[in-house]
Amino acid sequence: MSQPSPLITTQQLAAILGDPNLRLYDCTTYNEPVPPGSDVPYRAVPGDKTFAAGHIPGADFLDLQGEFSDASAQQFFMMPDVAQLEAAFGRHGADASKTIVLYSIGTMMWSTRFWWMLRALGVDARVLDGGFDKWKGDGHPVETGAPKGYPATTFKAVPRAGLFVDKNFVKARIGDPATVIVNALGPQFHQGLEPSRYGRPGRVPGSVNVSAATLANSDKTLTSLADAEAKFTAAGVTRDKNVILYCGGGISATIDLLMLTQLGYDKLTLYDASMGEWARDPSLPIETD
Repeated sequence: MSQPSPLITTQQLAAILGDPNLRLYDCTTYNEPVPPGSDVPYRAVPGDKTFAAGHIPGADFLDLQGEFSDASAQQFFMMPDVAQLEAAFGRHGADASKTIVLYSIGTMMWSTRFWWMLRALGVDARVLDGGFDKWKGDGHPVETGAPKGYPATTFKAVPRAGLFVDKNFVKARIGDPATVIVNALGPQFHQGLEPSRYGRPGRVPGSVNVSAATLANSDKTLTSLADAEAKFTAAGVTRDKNVILYCGGGISATIDLLMLTQLGYDKLTLYDASMGEWARDPSLPIETD
Protein backbone atom coordinates (compact mmCIF):
# COMPACT_ATOMS: atom_id res chain seq x y z
CA MET A 1 0.00 0.00 0.00
CA SER A 2 1.48 3.33 -1.01
CA GLN A 3 1.62 6.07 1.61
CA PRO A 4 -0.14 9.35 0.88
CA SER A 5 2.13 12.23 -0.06
CA PRO A 6 3.58 13.88 3.05
CA LEU A 7 2.37 17.22 1.62
CA ILE A 8 -1.20 18.52 1.44
CA THR A 9 -2.18 21.68 -0.43
CA THR A 10 -4.29 24.49 1.03
CA GLN A 11 -7.07 23.52 -1.38
CA GLN A 12 -6.99 19.88 -0.29
CA LEU A 13 -7.04 20.91 3.38
CA ALA A 14 -9.95 23.33 2.83
CA ALA A 15 -11.92 20.42 1.32
CA ILE A 16 -11.58 18.27 4.49
CA LEU A 17 -11.71 21.02 7.10
CA GLY A 18 -14.94 19.81 8.74
CA ASP A 19 -13.95 16.13 8.75
CA PRO A 20 -14.34 14.70 12.29
CA ASN A 21 -11.29 12.49 11.66
CA LEU A 22 -9.04 15.49 10.94
CA ARG A 23 -6.48 16.50 13.55
CA LEU A 24 -4.96 19.83 12.56
CA TYR A 25 -2.04 21.38 14.45
CA ASP A 26 -0.15 24.68 14.38
CA CYS A 27 3.45 23.74 15.28
CA THR A 28 5.05 27.20 15.24
CA THR A 29 7.98 28.11 17.49
CA TYR A 30 10.09 31.29 17.30
CA ASN A 31 13.84 31.33 17.88
CA GLU A 32 14.45 34.74 19.47
CA PRO A 33 17.88 36.36 19.88
CA VAL A 34 19.83 36.17 23.11
CA PRO A 35 22.57 38.54 24.38
CA PRO A 36 26.09 38.01 22.97
CA GLY A 37 28.05 35.47 24.99
CA SER A 38 24.93 33.61 26.09
CA ASP A 39 25.39 29.88 26.57
CA VAL A 40 22.34 29.14 24.38
CA PRO A 41 22.05 30.04 20.66
CA TYR A 42 18.52 31.50 20.96
CA ARG A 43 15.40 31.54 23.11
CA ALA A 44 12.75 29.05 22.02
CA VAL A 45 9.38 30.83 22.26
CA PRO A 46 6.16 28.92 21.53
CA GLY A 47 3.88 30.40 18.88
CA ASP A 48 0.77 30.45 21.06
CA LYS A 49 0.36 34.22 20.74
CA THR A 50 0.42 34.15 16.95
CA PHE A 51 -1.94 31.15 17.12
CA ALA A 52 -4.41 33.19 19.18
CA ALA A 53 -4.09 36.07 16.71
CA GLY A 54 -5.04 33.80 13.80
CA HIS A 55 -5.15 30.11 12.96
CA ILE A 56 -6.85 27.67 10.63
CA PRO A 57 -10.36 26.95 11.97
CA GLY A 58 -10.47 24.01 14.36
CA ALA A 59 -6.69 23.73 14.77
CA ASP A 60 -4.94 22.89 18.03
CA PHE A 61 -1.50 24.20 19.04
CA LEU A 62 1.59 22.06 19.74
CA ASP A 63 4.44 23.49 21.84
CA LEU A 64 7.56 21.74 20.54
CA GLN A 65 10.03 22.73 23.27
CA GLY A 66 7.43 22.74 26.06
CA GLU A 67 5.72 19.38 25.57
CA PHE A 68 7.47 17.47 22.80
CA SER A 69 11.19 17.82 23.61
CA ASP A 70 13.57 16.40 26.19
CA ALA A 71 13.62 19.11 28.87
CA SER A 72 16.73 17.58 30.49
CA ALA A 73 18.84 17.97 27.32
CA GLN A 74 21.40 20.73 26.95
CA GLN A 75 20.14 21.53 23.44
CA PHE A 76 16.66 22.70 22.51
CA PHE A 77 14.17 20.47 20.67
CA MET A 78 15.87 17.13 21.40
CA MET A 79 13.72 14.07 20.67
CA PRO A 80 12.38 12.81 24.02
CA ASP A 81 11.52 9.24 24.94
CA VAL A 82 8.59 7.45 23.36
CA ALA A 83 6.46 7.48 26.53
CA GLN A 84 6.62 11.28 26.77
CA LEU A 85 5.61 11.63 23.12
CA GLU A 86 2.78 9.09 23.39
CA ALA A 87 1.36 10.99 26.36
CA ALA A 88 1.74 14.41 24.70
CA PHE A 89 0.23 13.42 21.36
CA GLY A 90 -2.54 11.56 23.19
CA ARG A 91 -3.40 14.69 25.20
CA HIS A 92 -3.82 16.53 21.91
CA GLY A 93 -6.11 13.90 20.40
CA ALA A 94 -3.71 12.46 17.85
CA ASP A 95 -3.37 8.78 16.99
CA ALA A 96 -2.61 6.66 13.94
CA SER A 97 -6.29 6.37 12.98
CA LYS A 98 -6.62 10.14 12.48
CA THR A 99 -5.75 12.31 9.49
CA ILE A 100 -2.96 14.38 11.06
CA VAL A 101 -2.13 17.65 9.29
CA LEU A 102 0.66 19.89 10.55
CA TYR A 103 1.38 23.51 9.66
CA SER A 104 3.49 26.42 10.83
CA ILE A 105 3.91 30.14 10.28
CA GLY A 106 6.74 31.76 8.32
CA THR A 107 8.63 28.58 7.53
CA MET A 108 7.53 24.99 7.14
CA MET A 109 10.41 23.64 9.25
CA TRP A 110 8.41 23.44 12.50
CA SER A 111 5.72 21.32 10.87
CA THR A 112 8.26 19.15 9.03
CA ARG A 113 10.02 18.56 12.38
CA PHE A 114 6.80 17.20 13.87
CA TRP A 115 6.26 15.16 10.70
CA TRP A 116 9.69 13.52 11.11
CA MET A 117 9.09 12.89 14.84
CA LEU A 118 5.75 11.22 14.07
CA ARG A 119 7.41 9.21 11.31
CA ALA A 120 9.93 7.94 13.89
CA LEU A 121 6.95 6.86 16.01
CA GLY A 122 5.45 4.93 13.09
CA VAL A 123 2.72 7.45 12.24
CA ASP A 124 2.45 9.11 8.83
CA ALA A 125 1.28 12.71 9.11
CA ARG A 126 0.90 15.34 6.41
CA VAL A 127 2.36 18.84 6.20
CA LEU A 128 0.50 21.84 4.79
CA ASP A 129 2.51 23.08 1.81
CA GLY A 130 3.16 26.79 2.35
CA GLY A 131 1.78 26.69 5.88
CA PHE A 132 -0.44 29.36 7.40
CA ASP A 133 1.03 32.06 5.13
CA LYS A 134 -0.19 30.29 1.99
CA TRP A 135 -3.53 29.46 3.64
CA LYS A 136 -4.15 33.14 4.39
CA GLY A 137 -2.77 34.26 1.05
CA ASP A 138 -5.20 31.96 -0.75
CA GLY A 139 -8.11 33.59 1.07
CA HIS A 140 -9.13 30.64 3.24
CA PRO A 141 -10.92 31.28 6.55
CA VAL A 142 -9.03 32.17 9.73
CA GLU A 143 -10.24 32.09 13.34
CA THR A 144 -8.78 33.68 16.47
CA GLY A 145 -8.55 32.78 20.15
CA ALA A 146 -7.06 30.02 22.27
CA PRO A 147 -7.09 26.41 21.03
CA LYS A 148 -10.21 24.42 21.88
CA GLY A 149 -8.25 21.17 21.54
CA TYR A 150 -9.45 17.70 20.62
CA PRO A 151 -10.72 14.87 22.82
CA ALA A 152 -7.80 12.99 24.37
CA THR A 153 -6.92 9.66 22.84
CA THR A 154 -4.43 6.82 23.32
CA PHE A 155 -1.44 7.33 21.05
CA LYS A 156 0.43 4.07 20.50
CA ALA A 157 3.84 4.40 18.87
CA VAL A 158 5.31 1.73 16.62
CA PRO A 159 8.85 3.15 16.59
CA ARG A 160 10.93 3.06 13.43
CA ALA A 161 14.60 2.65 14.33
CA GLY A 162 17.39 4.84 13.05
CA LEU A 163 15.58 8.08 12.18
CA PHE A 164 17.53 10.00 14.85
CA VAL A 165 21.26 9.59 15.53
CA ASP A 166 23.84 11.13 17.85
CA LYS A 167 27.29 12.70 17.48
CA ASN A 168 29.12 9.38 17.84
CA PHE A 169 27.17 7.90 14.95
CA VAL A 170 27.98 10.94 12.78
CA LYS A 171 31.66 11.06 13.78
CA ALA A 172 32.10 7.36 12.95
CA ARG A 173 30.81 7.96 9.42
CA ILE A 174 33.02 10.89 8.44
CA GLY A 175 34.90 9.70 5.35
CA ASP A 176 32.68 6.63 4.86
CA PRO A 177 32.16 6.26 1.08
CA ALA A 178 28.72 4.70 1.62
CA THR A 179 27.51 7.75 3.57
CA VAL A 180 26.83 11.37 2.63
CA ILE A 181 26.43 13.93 5.41
CA VAL A 182 24.27 16.91 4.42
CA ASN A 183 24.22 20.34 6.09
CA ALA A 184 20.88 22.15 5.66
CA LEU A 185 22.17 25.51 6.95
CA GLY A 186 22.94 28.40 4.60
CA PRO A 187 26.17 28.33 2.56
CA GLN A 188 27.81 31.11 4.59
CA PHE A 189 27.51 28.95 7.74
CA HIS A 190 28.47 25.77 5.90
CA GLN A 191 31.67 27.45 4.70
CA GLY A 192 32.37 28.95 8.12
CA LEU A 193 32.47 32.45 6.64
CA GLU A 194 30.21 33.99 9.27
CA PRO A 195 30.25 33.71 13.05
CA SER A 196 27.90 30.99 14.21
CA ARG A 197 25.45 31.37 17.08
CA TYR A 198 26.06 27.68 17.74
CA GLY A 199 29.77 27.99 18.60
CA ARG A 200 32.76 27.30 16.35
CA PRO A 201 32.09 28.30 12.74
CA GLY A 202 32.21 25.59 10.09
CA ARG A 203 30.73 22.18 9.31
CA VAL A 204 31.01 18.49 10.00
CA PRO A 205 34.12 17.51 7.96
CA GLY A 206 33.30 16.23 4.49
CA SER A 207 29.65 17.26 4.65
CA VAL A 208 27.91 18.75 1.63
CA ASN A 209 25.47 21.66 1.59
CA VAL A 210 21.85 21.57 0.45
CA SER A 211 20.38 24.53 2.30
CA ALA A 212 16.75 24.11 3.40
CA ALA A 213 16.15 27.72 2.36
CA THR A 214 16.92 26.83 -1.28
CA LEU A 215 14.14 24.21 -1.22
CA ALA A 216 11.40 26.80 -0.52
CA ASN A 217 9.62 29.13 -2.93
CA SER A 218 8.79 32.78 -2.23
CA ASP A 219 5.21 31.83 -1.24
CA LYS A 220 6.64 29.48 1.45
CA THR A 221 5.69 26.31 -0.47
CA LEU A 222 8.37 23.74 -1.21
CA THR A 223 10.11 23.60 -4.56
CA SER A 224 9.30 21.04 -7.25
CA LEU A 225 10.57 17.51 -6.91
CA ALA A 226 12.61 17.94 -10.10
CA ASP A 227 14.36 21.02 -8.70
CA ALA A 228 15.01 19.32 -5.36
CA GLU A 229 16.34 16.21 -7.11
CA ALA A 230 18.74 18.37 -9.15
CA LYS A 231 20.02 20.16 -6.03
CA PHE A 232 20.60 16.94 -4.10
CA THR A 233 22.19 15.14 -7.07
CA ALA A 234 24.54 18.07 -7.70
CA ALA A 235 25.74 17.75 -4.10
CA GLY A 236 26.37 14.01 -4.48
CA VAL A 237 23.31 12.94 -2.49
CA THR A 238 22.22 9.78 -4.30
CA ARG A 239 19.79 6.99 -3.44
CA ASP A 240 22.52 4.40 -2.92
CA LYS A 241 24.02 6.39 -0.01
CA ASN A 242 23.18 6.45 3.66
CA VAL A 243 22.16 10.08 4.13
CA ILE A 244 22.68 11.93 7.43
CA LEU A 245 21.04 15.36 7.68
CA TYR A 246 21.96 18.09 10.14
CA CYS A 247 21.45 21.84 10.62
CA GLY A 248 21.61 24.08 13.70
CA GLY A 249 19.08 22.40 15.97
CA GLY A 250 17.57 19.50 14.03
CA ILE A 251 14.69 21.59 12.67
CA SER A 252 15.40 23.03 9.20
CA ALA A 253 17.07 19.77 8.11
CA THR A 254 13.63 18.13 8.28
CA ILE A 255 12.65 20.14 5.16
CA ASP A 256 15.45 18.33 3.32
CA LEU A 257 14.25 15.04 4.84
CA LEU A 258 10.69 15.60 3.64
CA MET A 259 11.87 16.36 0.10
CA LEU A 260 14.17 13.33 0.06
CA THR A 261 11.35 11.11 1.34
CA GLN A 262 9.09 12.39 -1.44
CA LEU A 263 11.87 11.61 -3.93
CA GLY A 264 11.94 8.00 -2.74
CA TYR A 265 15.16 8.07 -0.71
CA ASP A 266 14.85 5.64 2.17
CA LYS A 267 18.23 5.55 3.95
CA LEU A 268 17.69 8.80 5.82
CA THR A 269 18.52 9.92 9.34
CA LEU A 270 18.72 13.14 11.34
CA TYR A 271 21.59 14.16 13.63
CA ASP A 272 19.25 15.54 16.26
CA ALA A 273 21.56 17.83 18.26
CA SER A 274 23.23 19.13 15.06
CA MET A 275 25.57 22.15 15.26
CA GLY A 276 24.05 23.18 18.60
CA GLU A 277 26.10 20.32 20.02
CA TRP A 278 28.85 19.75 17.43
CA ALA A 279 30.13 23.34 17.27
CA ARG A 280 30.44 23.54 21.06
CA ASP A 281 32.31 20.29 21.58
CA PRO A 282 36.04 20.89 21.03
CA SER A 283 36.68 17.15 20.86
CA LEU A 284 34.72 16.98 17.57
CA PRO A 285 36.42 17.88 14.29
CA ILE A 286 35.22 20.91 12.33
CA GLU A 287 36.01 22.12 8.81
CA THR A 288 35.88 25.55 7.17
CA ASP A 289 36.72 26.85 3.70
